[in-house]
Amino acid sequence: MTIPHALAAALSQMPALAELFRLFLSGKHLNRMAEPTLWAELEQHEASYVGLFAALGFELRLDARGFAWFHNSDANSNIGKISRQLALLFMVIFDAQANAGKALQRFTDWLIDSAWLVEVYKQQQDLLDAEGLNPDALVELLGRACNLGFAMAEPAGWRLLPAVCRYLDHFESLALTAKTDGDEPSVPTEDDWAADAPDDEENT
Repeated sequence: MTIPHALAAALSQMPALAELFRLFLSGKHLNRMAEPTLWAELEQHEASYVGLFAALGFELRLDARGFAWFHNSDANSNIGKISRQLALLFMVIFDAQANAGKALQRFTDWLIDSAWLVEVYKQQQDLLDAEGLNPDALVELLGRACNLGFAMAEPAGWRLLPAVCRYLDHFESLALTAKTDGDEPSVPTEDDWAADAPDDEENT
């Protein structure tokens, strides 16, 4: 079977098509900071990739802050345990760094190590215990975050990646809503999170 010339020409301009499709289909985010070569390829031919994936039934979204993912609006009605736990993990990390006077928008600069996670656990023990998250579980959860493109492992610990902006945006939205309503910001409930939270689960 001969591939039509127009299609062949389009595919020749997307050499990373198979690799990107596998990455996004697995539920992972692509981050400019972690995978600059793949990001440059996607950004250079953004319209072609978006159009082709749309024809296959997938909605590819690129955020100007440097990350991309397959968006699945249907998943929001069924928030999984991992998504909820990741939300809690990132929330307590941001809370601890805010208390330390760190600029939250510079979260990709933070180096997170196991000793610091233990300190975060001590600060939020009741909250984390309620979700069954001890220090070892937090380390395991960061491994899940790496698999989904929200973090990257380094010899001395982990760094958060730009895709975490999806969670940060949601936290800020909830905080703004609470401020408007005159309430103190609180831990997002599962109903809050289901409204428009990241729809990410590892596909095994």
